Amino acid sequence: MDKTLENYLKDHDIKYDLYKHPPVFTVEESSRLIKNIPGLRTKSLFLKDERGNFYLACLPAHKRLDIKSLKKKISKGKIQFASPEELKSHLNLVPGSVSLFGMIYSSSVILLIDKDVWEADYAGFHPNVNTATIVLDNKNIKKFVSTLKCKTEILNLKNE
Repeated sequence: MDKTLENYLKDHDIKYDLYKHPPVFTVEESSRLIKNIPGLRTKSLFLKDERGNFYLACLPAHKRLDIKSLKKKISKGKIQFASPEELKSHLNLVPGSVSLFGMIYSSSVILLIDKDVWEADYAGFHPNVNTATIVLDNKNIKKFVSTLKCKTEILNLKNE
């Protein structure tokens, strides 16, 4: 686990369960290789709009994000995936390890959380590396998000 994240969780009294596993880079690979982790599986997508705003969208792993629908919900210009360099610069992450926990490194990125993740009894996220998963219960998901210094929106990120 990312040591900065480990200290952050400890300092904010966020309770979690840690599951170590082989490196996984995609939802499909995770589903195929990792069977013993409880809770909702999630994925996080790092996006940007043409106005220079950056977003981290966190949604259930098997939900497809409709970017056109998202554009309507957040009323911004064209939305696209940000580059690996922008990901590293804004969230101190590399592709394959992107998750909600990268938000500890940014106050300028806007966090978009799907309501299914927000309401999940338990959900799993990479701890800023792709060789483990942290599972939080609902109380600790909300507690973690409340410690962040970024703008957060809870949205239904379903296809429309």
